[in-house]
Amino acid sequence: MEEILKLAANYGFPMVVAGYLLIKIEPVMKDLQKSINSLTIVVARQSGLETEEISKIING
Repeated sequence: MEEILKLAANYGFPMVVAGYLLIKIEPVMKDLQKSINSLTIVVARQSGLETEEISKIING
């Protein structure tokens, strides 16, 4: 039990900071994903791909 308390005391702060940063960065990551999808569509259209092929690229 003491080991668990020591681990929580030593690593608790970094875990809280990491969790906070992940929560704050999530909206930015979603915006970046939208931008990447948009750029994929633009590049695919410029290379002559059809809509079905573009959706396969985006959806995996």
